Amino acid sequence: MADGNRAADGKRRRARHLTIAALAVVVVITAGAGCAARRVPTGGGGVASDGDASWYGVAFHGRLAADGSRYNMYDLTAAHKTLEFGTRLLVTNLNNGRTVKVTITDRGPFVEGRIIDLSFAAAQALGMLSTGVAPVRLEVIG
Repeated sequence: MADGNRAADGKRRRARHLTIAALAVVVVITAGAGCAARRVPTGGGGVASDGDASWYGVAFHGRLAADGSRYNMYDLTAAHKTLEFGTRLLVTNLNNGRTVKVTITDRGPFVEGRIIDLSFAAAQALGMLSTGVAPVRLEVIG
């Protein structure tokens, strides 16, 4: 009789472990789905948006960017909150008409009201180093 109870306890224990393991898998899968950042399609359809751009340089030079690359302030790169890494943009400075093509490699900006953070080189090409912030138009080109 004692052997029958032990066998039943073992089966219950295994069932409980399987249930816990299954629940853990469900939690991991749903948590991962809930944490995924919203990404904007990058189909090169010329989607445009206007807003303020800022730039970042020396203090971040050589640090890891969000895509895993090293930030190089002399590359034509940018940080955007939602566009996929590798997205190519044509950025136009609305104050002077200058344009530059950049690649999204980082996340940001983290200042309210700004839509993009440009590398030093991109900001230089747009003629906005001295002002620090400029109104821009972003167009997805690839």
